[in-house]
Amino acid sequence: MLKIAVIEDDTPIRDMYLMKLRNHGFEVQGAEDGEKGLALIESFRPDLALLDLRMPVMSGDEMLRRLRGEDWGTELLVAVLTNVSPSEAPLSLRYLKVERYIVKAHHTPTQVLDMVIDIFKRYNKS
Repeated sequence: MLKIAVIEDDTPIRDMYLMKLRNHGFEVQGAEDGEKGLALIESFRPDLALLDLRMPVMSGDEMLRRLRGEDWGTELLVAVLTNVSPSEAPLSLRYLKVERYIVKAHHTPTQVLDMVIDIFKRYNKS
């Protein structure tokens, strides 16, 4: 079973994505900030992380920078799932290997699920 971590500070949004992904058959866990997200990813070892950018304690881009600095975090598939427009996103994301940049306000949960499935298909994971 493929595993997905949802790192999102807004509890109703995080819970919605956890439910949507779980109902599709993925094993999912969530965290509410970048610090807890980093710890979750280290212990859970997901196949994909959906990562918000603006979060308390540690931002998503800082979390991703630290993740990519760890041997165990270099190959993790990451999709940014945020309401920060691409033009306002930190430039560092360009160098941190992001599979997809998804603006939440422009996509339904079903569309996000389809994008997750497409990412896994691209890497022959099913």
